Amino acid sequence: MADRALPPPHTVEVAESVFAYVQPDGSWWLNNTGFVVGGDDVMAVDATSTERRTRALLDAIREQTAAPVRTLVNSHHHGDHTNGNCLFTDAVVVGHRNCRDRVLEQTIGGLEPVFGEVDWGDLVVRAPTVVFDDRLDLWVGGHLIELHYIGTPAHTTGDVVAWLPEQRVLFAADLVFNGGTPFLLMGSVEGAVDALARLREFPAQVVVPGHGEVGGPELLDATDAYLAFVRTVAAAAHAAGVPPLAAAQQTDLGDFGHWHDKERIVGNLHRALLELDGAPRGAPIDVMTAFADMLVYNGGGPLRCLA
Repeated sequence: MADRALPPPHTVEVAESVFAYVQPDGSWWLNNTGFVVGGDDVMAVDATSTERRTRALLDAIREQTAAPVRTLVNSHHHGDHTNGNCLFTDAVVVGHRNCRDRVLEQTIGGLEPVFGEVDWGDLVVRAPTVVFDDRLDLWVGGHLIELHYIGTPAHTTGDVVAWLPEQRVLFAADLVFNGGTPFLLMGSVEGAVDALARLREFPAQVVVPGHGEVGGPELLDATDAYLAFVRTVAAAAHAAGVPPLAAAQQTDLGDFGHWHDKERIVGNLHRALLELDGAPRGAPIDVMTAFADMLVYNGGGPLRCLA
């Protein structure tokens, strides 16, 4: 299979009984998840994109504990984090109200023109059945997990982080990428800047990004620098009347050129230019046109997907 060259997923104990599950190399559809083990139950943060990968995640949890996963938190609605929800058969699924709405609008698969053939497996859409608007506290054994809506459209319109104050561990999901290009097409560039400022209010020692290896607060700095870069490129393009694809093609990515999925600059400029035209954060956008432009930027073929 195409992903044979990738290192296998690995589990990192980031604090006592708190684990990050990292799927290299963190590119399209290869997300991170996490889980917290209590006395007789487990809380998980996110599923994965395919049946095969979600079953591997469940196996990794079982390597740490025989306790069942009773709660599954969705950090946002994207399929790499939610397609496998249905395999968490003993768990209630929790998410922001907007996350539930967006999951219910999704289908699994049908993305061959963008990502090529992917074996999604035998999965059905399963949306959160417990929703909240701002904050929800969960207890797993003696562990407090605070779920916070980030307060603004950013990566999506329903981004949630999981904060463990005692352990100072932050599951930042796709508000933070490590080694990959952030993606704001379905959220807000300006909102993502504000979201990072909100993340800095958590005194985290460990940050688990949505994609890429676990790190510390320095991961926020790298994401912030990329957002500043996008805003600068977008402002110049808007002033000159240059559309997103052309602006991206004319742009030297500089220090960000070695990050994978660099074609996301096109989608990010679609969002940034829409906002500069006066659209509110999270306003509807022509997603398929943006992806078509990303394919052109990428040379015309499907985007790299090793799910």
